[in-house]
Amino acid sequence: MPHTVLLAEDDRAIRNALERALTLEGYRVTAVADGVEALAQAHRSRPDVLVLDVMMPGIDGLQVCRVLRAEGDRTPVLILTALVETADRIAGLDAGADDYVVKPFDVEEVFARLRALLRRAAPVPAGPEPAAAQEAEPPPPTGRFLEAAGLRMDPQARRAWRGDRELELTRTEFELLELLVRNAGVVLDHSTIYDRIWGYDFGPGSKNLAVYVGYLRRKLDEPGVPQLIHTVRGVGYVLREG
Repeated sequence: MPHTVLLAEDDRAIRNALERALTLEGYRVTAVADGVEALAQAHRSRPDVLVLDVMMPGIDGLQVCRVLRAEGDRTPVLILTALVETADRIAGLDAGADDYVVKPFDVEEVFARLRALLRRAAPVPAGPEPAAAQEAEPPPPTGRFLEAAGLRMDPQARRAWRGDRELELTRTEFELLELLVRNAGVVLDHSTIYDRIWGYDFGPGSKNLAVYVGYLRRKLDEPGVPQLIHTVRGVGYVLREG
């Protein structure tokens, strides 16, 4: 079955061109012109992924994303934006978006980002049910938690803590932090992180990783405690205390 895409874009030329390109790529596309229609369509038939323009009349793309997240809808969201400032990109992540593409964009980049979002959203095949799972309240299995630099993560439940404080992380933030925790003390270069998290290296000109690292730092760091994610200029990032 082809993946379904709900596309919301008020610019008719961009909407028609992107709908045609996505269809030719093998997606089943529903295209709408504003946020009101996008919400109505999402409620009627949940797509596999949403592609939302930020600047739309009435309800914009960020508002659509906020409403869906407030309803508990975790469908992957790719934001299309002409806003290039870091603060604007962070606003999109704050709204619950999973990724973004800056206009004007190359349609191949849109395809690559959609493939990465859909891979991450794919359900993990269920293995044989362990005997402990049949108990009313099974204890956590040995080795279930990841711990490094004062952080603790539960990959199965997708929960993370710094000390006693639980962190509220988006899907991409959690996966990025998990990668850093699993490689604590090791400098990971940009290409490795892009490949592991997005499945595609967007090249030296992309600011996507820097935005996510900055946003993750805002959630991790507190006054009076050591910064955990360190930049190794010209190389990448490393997780360590101090």
